Amino acid sequence: MSVDEERKVGRVKPFDVINIIIMIIFIFIMAYPLWFIIVGAFNEGKDYMRGGVYLWPRVWTLDNFKAVFRDRSIIGAFAVTVAKCAVGTVTSVLFTCLVSYGLCRPNLKFKKIYVPFIMFTMFFGGGLIPYFLLIRSLHLYNTFWVYIIPSLFNVWNMIIIQSFMRELPEALNESAKMDGAGEYRIFLQIILPLSKPVIAAIALFTIVGHWNSYFDSMMYTADVSLQTIQLYLKKVITDPSVAAGMGATAARVVPDAAAKITAQSVKLAAMAVTALPVVAIYPFLQKYFVKGMTIGAVKG
Repeated sequence: MSVDEERKVGRVKPFDVINIIIMIIFIFIMAYPLWFIIVGAFNEGKDYMRGGVYLWPRVWTLDNFKAVFRDRSIIGAFAVTVAKCAVGTVTSVLFTCLVSYGLCRPNLKFKKIYVPFIMFTMFFGGGLIPYFLLIRSLHLYNTFWVYIIPSLFNVWNMIIIQSFMRELPEALNESAKMDGAGEYRIFLQIILPLSKPVIAAIALFTIVGHWNSYFDSMMYTADVSLQTIQLYLKKVITDPSVAAGMGATAARVVPDAAAKITAQSVKLAAMAVTALPVVAIYPFLQKYFVKGMTIGAVKG
């Protein structure tokens, strides 16, 4: 390598420096709200009300989290949300993959009729009141299945899965049919195993969607035992009596905590508890997010 080439390699480009600075600023803007919540959750409530707690807890305590977990409803909300994510993701991914595979078949009858009807639902809806009446008429209101059945199929996920399945060689299907395999066997034993990358990406998007959803729990359930963790968090944030009740419950069980917690510190602890599970798994599953955004993209 010549001297000029070594200088070019070692030279820092102004564009790279500006790009790094901009990315650091964006990281700070995105990460600091979560860090602020964590700092407030680990700080004593009475001390937090004095202000000035921004980067690090001034007086450490776990009493805020004890107040949150003394409320039995958060345990039930966690259980409902985990079950919703598990059952909803498996059923939605499997059903959407099945529909995507069927629409990819060149010999599917009335294909030109199915596709426009499916795409129409992506852009237009019947409205909240007709949808609510439909949920009532199907006897899904105030049941666990109101989280599962309406989310069985997603048009956007179908488009991504179809883009991936169209890239698979048609010779695989033809050779399997020559060996006597039917469509379901081809789908389960050939197409699904080869579609693991897109399935992983779609499953991750579906899990995050189920975890963050609170509207379905708020609108289509009345039983407290069916509320999700996000609806529980909404109640804690918007209803001061809920957070105050959690603090009072903790004070009865642990009298020493009464002087250390406030409604605001309990809110921050509840927000940290509901947000940290998704934030914790994201670094390990980041590659699937990136892969999900690039699957089906136009290739040059």
